[in-house]
Amino acid sequence: MMQPLMDAATEQTLRHRLLALEVEHRDLDDLIGRLAGQPGVDQLRIQRLKKRKLCIKDEMALIHSRLIPDLDA
Repeated sequence: MMQPLMDAATEQTLRHRLLALEVEHRDLDDLIGRLAGQPGVDQLRIQRLKKRKLCIKDEMALIHSRLIPDLDA
């Protein structure tokens, strides 16, 4: 059964969320890179930042899949 198309407001909300996640993902990437280059860095903090970055990437993939319909179905 074909899934109904989302309304424009929902699509706009998802696109705004996606943009916010992309900015946060990029910022975390920059922060992790800077911290990794510092001597005596807290490895636990870096691990937590990397985990957060991975969660953001997963959420971005989920939003992408909602915005781009599955054409094979």
